[in-house]
Amino acid sequence: MYAITIPEPGGPDALVWAEVPDPVPGEGEVLVDIAAAGVNRADLLQRQGHYPPPPGAPDHPGLECSGRIAALGPGVSGWAVGDEVCALLAGGGYAEKVAVPAGQVLPVPPGLDLVTAAGLPEVAATVWSNVFMLAHLRPGETLLVHGGSSGIGTMAIQLAKAVGARVAVTAGSADKLAACRELGADILIDYHEQDFVEEVRTATEGAGADVILDIVGAKYLARNVAALATNGRLAIIGLQGGAKAELNLGALLAKRGAVMATSLRARPLEEKAAIVAAVREHVWPLVESGRVRPIVDRTMPIREAAEAHRVLEQSGHIGKVLLTV
Repeated sequence: MYAITIPEPGGPDALVWAEVPDPVPGEGEVLVDIAAAGVNRADLLQRQGHYPPPPGAPDHPGLECSGRIAALGPGVSGWAVGDEVCALLAGGGYAEKVAVPAGQVLPVPPGLDLVTAAGLPEVAATVWSNVFMLAHLRPGETLLVHGGSSGIGTMAIQLAKAVGARVAVTAGSADKLAACRELGADILIDYHEQDFVEEVRTATEGAGADVILDIVGAKYLARNVAALATNGRLAIIGLQGGAKAELNLGALLAKRGAVMATSLRARPLEEKAAIVAAVREHVWPLVESGRVRPIVDRTMPIREAAEAHRVLEQSGHIGKVLLTV
């Protein structure tokens, strides 16, 4: 088969469409003929040499895909050849085929086309595991989402609104904030022009955000703690603003707050399977009803993966960018 490979780390042009060995499904795995793959910022880091795949994962990038099951490995039940599915991957999505643990496979929700479904697994699993399973967002609470117009952000807005929470978002342009508003965001903050700490405090009458979903990391740490409500929970899932910062424990203690940092890719298979099962139970009915949907900015042929990476690097998108095979 063919896949997007990374012979040497570098810029977008380091991505090379090349022939690689066909994957073979092992015990508990299914083989998927890929229709489309989602592009994520983790893929950019891998291309640059900063985020290698975990042991046993394919070397080529791609953390989510959609397609049709082509074969079942030993011990797999509940799936059949020809089923239309999407899947959470440890790698290997930028390819014609991928072998994936059956516990990380989801059915394509009724009413959603096969290509668009590729934009669901990573964002749904990331948001549900962090905002709900870890930070326990509850109805009536306020969620602050940094990067509200991203794939993660657009999913977080919709899921938080679906459970009855209030949503504040930061984004870098009027168009991106307008897209967040259309999805239900209540508090819109242009991070170029406004201080999100002040804006959140004003909008919540001084209370602050109960949960913050952060992709920035070090640059925002102190301000995120300042923006937290009493008993607030800060979930850090990205380090776009650096990895090291000073934390004022006194400020955190005063709020009885919690700071949590997680990643999804390298978790044990059983943890990923539990997250995917929770997504199927809680998120899939919302997708099937039309209350939640993947926001897709554009689809591009997989041979244009380099250009897709440039789009993400320039933040020239709203929602997901997908590669079609």
